Amino acid sequence: MKLEESTIVITGAARGLGAAMAHQLAEAGARIALIDLQSDLLFQTRDSLPGSGHHAVVASVSDEQQVEAAFEEIEEQLGSIDGLVNNAGITRDGLLVKVKDGEVVDRLSLQQWQQVIDVNLTGVFLCGRAAAERMIRGGRKGVIINIASISRDGNFGQTNYTAAKAGTAAMTVTWAKELARYGIRTASVSPGFTETELVAAMPEKAINKITSAIPAARLAQPAEIASTIRFIIENDYVNGRDFAIDGGLRL
Repeated sequence: MKLEESTIVITGAARGLGAAMAHQLAEAGARIALIDLQSDLLFQTRDSLPGSGHHAVVASVSDEQQVEAAFEEIEEQLGSIDGLVNNAGITRDGLLVKVKDGEVVDRLSLQQWQQVIDVNLTGVFLCGRAAAERMIRGGRKGVIINIASISRDGNFGQTNYTAAKAGTAAMTVTWAKELARYGIRTASVSPGFTETELVAAMPEKAINKITSAIPAARLAQPAEIASTIRFIIENDYVNGRDFAIDGGLRL
């Protein structure tokens, strides 16, 4: 698919990976529709994008009505949707049960579980469904890319996050099988540790410990994840696959 003059929706686009994707795809000539809850950062990112015709919508990806309204607004402002990057995500880490001196002193709360599932899994479902429906109704070929994680295979202290990311990767394969007949491709990207604002703010000791386990001996740059997104969009034979961009790290 050609990026020039296409319309690509990116969730969680106010900063970090989402903003990097928005910049790289806009540089290639795409019109970007940005969705996020952080309104101030969202509009700053929109205004910083190269090119013109970009649009920003403040919405929660975990709210069905807000998602439907956001996609309707995007179609009204930018026309038919050609692509979606399901990037929005949160973490609420914690051990399933925390034990001290043989006694259970804490456990992962239902709220921690549900918050992550709502955004990282239900949000992917809601946005993917909204995009696919509009592509099919408009007779448009397109692509849906879901951001999973190398944590999808299981990671200490991340029961909720790993479950959501494993589900995201599995949905990607399911959608590839269901939507190919309509000319809609899907793929997922599983980043390793990436130098976003949140990671960069970690103590140097923690960052050094992380990078020591990565064969590439460094964190990924957001632009490197964004370039994978561009590759998937532009290569029409990519479908149903996950791309682990992790510098050789396997959790």
